[in-house]
Amino acid sequence: MSQQIIKYFFTLCLLVLAQLSWAVSLPAVFSDNMVLQQNSELIIWGWGKPMEKISISTPWDGNTFNTEATNQGTWSVSVKTPEGSMTPYNLTIKGYNEIVLKNVLIGEVWLCSGQSNMEWSANMGINNAQEEVKQAKYPKIRFFSVIHRTANTPQIDLEGQWVECSPASMQNFSAVAYFFARKIHTYLKIPVGLVNSSWGGTPAECWMPSEAFEGNDLISAAAKKLEPVPWGPTEIARIYNAMIEPLTQFKIAGALWYQGESNVSTAYAYKETMTALISSWRQKWGQEFPFYYCQIAPYRYDNPAEGAALRDAQRRTLNVPNTGMVVTSDIGDTTDIHPRNKQDVGLRLAILALAKHYKIKRSLDEEGPYYLSHRVSANQMLVYFANVEGLNFKGDKITHFELAGEDGVFHPAEAVINKDNIVMVQSEKVPRPTMVRYAWGNTATPNLFNGAGLPASCFSSK
Repeated sequence: MSQQIIKYFFTLCLLVLAQLSWAVSLPAVFSDNMVLQQNSELIIWGWGKPMEKISISTPWDGNTFNTEATNQGTWSVSVKTPEGSMTPYNLTIKGYNEIVLKNVLIGEVWLCSGQSNMEWSANMGINNAQEEVKQAKYPKIRFFSVIHRTANTPQIDLEGQWVECSPASMQNFSAVAYFFARKIHTYLKIPVGLVNSSWGGTPAECWMPSEAFEGNDLISAAAKKLEPVPWGPTEIARIYNAMIEPLTQFKIAGALWYQGESNVSTAYAYKETMTALISSWRQKWGQEFPFYYCQIAPYRYDNPAEGAALRDAQRRTLNVPNTGMVVTSDIGDTTDIHPRNKQDVGLRLAILALAKHYKIKRSLDEEGPYYLSHRVSANQMLVYFANVEGLNFKGDKITHFELAGEDGVFHPAEAVINKDNIVMVQSEKVPRPTMVRYAWGNTATPNLFNGAGLPASCFSSK
């Protein structure tokens, strides 16, 4: 009798295991509390037994989509989402088993990535942290935190789960991303989903697919100069493979990026690196999505002006279409590489998105002034900026302008703003100027602003 019981139990276990092996499954980014991108044709995908018949029911339109797993055990369907709303849905996927994703919202989904200043949370220390955490009761904002992982080759899934925004969840999530979402959510009155895939102390090269380096000697050579560090990877593509590639089928509205501190030693290649990163991500997603990023703040780096050079490379990256940059020189901390004012950073990113992506008209500029060109007039240099409505300076005079002549030696210069919002720069030591630069130092905190209260970016015309 005991042998029969054992045999029966063993057979039952085999049947259960067989059923489990047949079970339809989904990537981690599809879970309860998720947000799907509104007004889109998007892909829902997963795995199952080869030839397994699978149906996906979308309650927002009453449709059912039928498909069949391939001989590789993969499946996908394309569905359409409506305009975002506060209405939650239950999304049903059936194969040999049934999965019901509960409390699903339709809204705006943003990928948030970079290094520690993007990863930085209220618990790590931000301005007014206790009150901000207490007020973080926005259940229609959802967070997905990607767990740190690396891989030598592109992966098909990652670790993480969607949660509602609450004081408990917000305090450990990206503060910059949260403040961005809070503004978007309260202004547009739709749900916002944030996918935070960031890792402190990591260079941009880790976040790019390996093919982005092919045929590009400049960024490949710069990547080889990155030295190992104890807190994370520095090899090309290691983080991309594990923490970005598995997301590339997931429809997003756009990307937010806060990174650069770990690339100051190779600032000369950063503009090319970021151009390749943005291009490769857009190619992988098959979307020309907006890419908005934060310029790093002034800080005491080891080598002279390497921080300024990196910030200038970020400014130059603005020639990539559908990008925007937030300048943080006025809200940084030259003694702390992690400034605590994350509220204004998130707000400035949101203002960018509302104006440039959501086409919400503003009476003021959505970005700070940045250098366009210059022209020599007698012994003066005339400097032309973008976003100059209401150009002004704080304090007794404009600071941090320098001029150089043919000898290439820069000298401090005086500057004034004329009636056409052109900055006129001159120096007694440079009677025939050929080059101009502004805020060219690691800790330089300039005082030129536009009418929106946004600071001008550092630059060098060299």
